[in-house]
Amino acid sequence: MKHKISGKKLSLNHDQRKALFKNLINSLILHGQIKTTEAKAKAVKRLVEKLITKGKEQTLHARRLIAAFLQNKKAVNKIVDELAPLLKKRPGGYTRIIRLGERRGDGAPMVKLELVEKPEKEEGKKVVKKSDNKKSTPNKKSTPKRATLKR
Repeated sequence: MKHKISGKKLSLNHDQRKALFKNLINSLILHGQIKTTEAKAKAVKRLVEKLITKGKEQTLHARRLIAAFLQNKKAVNKIVDELAPLLKKRPGGYTRIIRLGERRGDGAPMVKLELVEKPEKEEGKKVVKKSDNKKSTPNKKSTPKRATLKR
């Protein structure tokens, strides 16, 4: 009997399933969207919703609980510092699933799992390269040396 057991197994053992979910969640948080199968997206969606809700507390304890699961500092900081304030007024439903059709190889239903509201990227930051103020001499064209054959 299947009493009080929730979630999909996806034909994976516990460790493989946990690693898959961590990687999918990290990618979703860092990139804002992922393309995956429908079964994986539905399984990951529940976990992402719980993590974002936990991040809305914005306490050190919540940050550590999220870090214990994800084990990725960038993703944890993005959840607590960027996504949580953005989704503060929303009571739930932080992600959406958009169907893309079937995968060509095996016909698996593919979907795009994305965050409902994405943080704006900072466009003001640009990397400025340091340039040398020295006068540069033009490069001489060099002809390739031919290999000599030993007989």
